Amino acid sequence: MKSKNFIGQDGFIWFVGVVEDRTDPTHTGRVRVRCLGYHTDNKDDLPTADLPWASPVLPITSSGISGIGQTPLGLLEGSWVFGFFRDSTFAQEPVIVGSLPGRPSEHGNPLKGFYDPRPREDDEKKSILPKEIDEPDTNRLAVNNKDKEAASLTQRKADRITGLATADFDAATAADGAVIEQSLYDTWDQPEIAYASQYPFNHVYESESGHIVEFDDTKDNRRIHMRHASGTSTEIVNNGDLIALNKNDIYNLTTRNSKVHIGGISDITIGGRHKIYINKDGQTNNNYDIQVGPNANINIQVDTGNINLVTKEGNVNVNSAGNYNVKVGGNYTLLVDGNKTETIEGSKTSNTSGAVIHRGKTIDLNP
Repeated sequence: MKSKNFIGQDGFIWFVGVVEDRTDPTHTGRVRVRCLGYHTDNKDDLPTADLPWASPVLPITSSGISGIGQTPLGLLEGSWVFGFFRDSTFAQEPVIVGSLPGRPSEHGNPLKGFYDPRPREDDEKKSILPKEIDEPDTNRLAVNNKDKEAASLTQRKADRITGLATADFDAATAADGAVIEQSLYDTWDQPEIAYASQYPFNHVYESESGHIVEFDDTKDNRRIHMRHASGTSTEIVNNGDLIALNKNDIYNLTTRNSKVHIGGISDITIGGRHKIYINKDGQTNNNYDIQVGPNANINIQVDTGNINLVTKEGNVNVNSAGNYNVKVGGNYTLLVDGNKTETIEGSKTSNTSGAVIHRGKTIDLNP
């Protein structure tokens, strides 16, 4: 009979244990595990540093070689795990098959084995994990217990932005007294937070620092949500709306072309300045073109300040197919360094309430 003293033929010896250390010096994802029945909870007799290193098993969707696929990390101090000893009864080479979520009934004791050895900053007698007791290890976003709302969800609701002003024009009038334009939009709001998950349809990943990814398959409320711990987030809600909230700066760098199509309206509200630099490289025909379709206007209103239009080289050309109306509330000053020519095909009427003064080297009224 052939010998059975090798891996796969020497018996399947399995274990359940608790992770107490994950600072693997080989960086291969190993963790130190204290195994029930094999190890004592007395750290004086068996310190965490003397526990064997346990190797994790990755799913077939990850290669497990050359860093391709999923990184073999995720277990934390305090995680309950299941596995087997590949050296059978010698029990020195544990392999972790998976973690075992549960419903903790007590806080961890960092001074004893089988608990997270890291103490809390505000209470050294309690381990950092589990965070809460008498509730499942399943993420609160997946459970959606109304009495125990996820902290990130509470913060999202508090951070919701409302009452953003749009360009709201006063009733502007032309020189002939006709109303030119008045804005139809006053303010707009960030949409309500769309979270309405039902267990077990929300698939949640949350990192230990608070980064979150949700793939929510709840009926009539399907969502994809990705959130940084700072609060910056992107969410696609059930109807396909995309809501992006950025808590700091945005840098969007494109090395080639960019095209944007908006099928409806667009409102941009800027708290600070806004600059556009066109044709930075000085190429020919890289123009800044604005075209407005039929039955719409271009309206510019400055509440307090000036409108300045400058050409360092080149002309200012205005071509009005209809009337050209100018209304000045104060003085009207025109300075021309060269000549001024007016060609009027029809009549010209000038009405002045005060004095009229004409000065010139030569004044020819009918040359």
